[in-house]
Amino acid sequence: MHCVTLFGFLWLYYHLYYSEAVPIRKVQDDTKTLTKTIITRINDISHMYSISAKQRVTGLDFIPGLHPFQSLSDMDQTLAIYQQILSSLSSRNMVQISNDLENLRDLLHLLGSLKSCPFEEADGLSALGNLEGVMEASLYSTEVVTLTRLQKSLYSMLQQLDLIHGC
Repeated sequence: MHCVTLFGFLWLYYHLYYSEAVPIRKVQDDTKTLTKTIITRINDISHMYSISAKQRVTGLDFIPGLHPFQSLSDMDQTLAIYQQILSSLSSRNMVQISNDLENLRDLLHLLGSLKSCPFEEADGLSALGNLEGVMEASLYSTEVVTLTRLQKSLYSMLQQLDLIHGC
């Protein structure tokens, strides 16, 4: 019995002692892969929506638009807002994308910690105060605009992940 316990301890010690840190490049590649997966999920459900991209929808100013990301923290802030909006939508597809966004934010935090970048608390969530009222008034439009803008933000993230070398 003691031999089995000793062997287990030695096996654990070996793996803890000789394990290598996760390379930044691998985390960055995983981040890109998950971003592409989310874009694909949005493409798969976007065919259900028939709203012109040129059509103006009022009252949805709280949904982030396309803007260049200056840092990993900016990406996280934007994804936190999208995650909050999507988790308020009841569709099964929205729940899956919201979960994917949570995983993507975790990867961004890991990437930030590997680069020794401080992450600020997501502060854009306070702007979503009247979210339920807007959802009741225009659920369909909220879904369409959210998915469209999220997809554009994710494409921008993909392009800028390689350009952000520091924090």
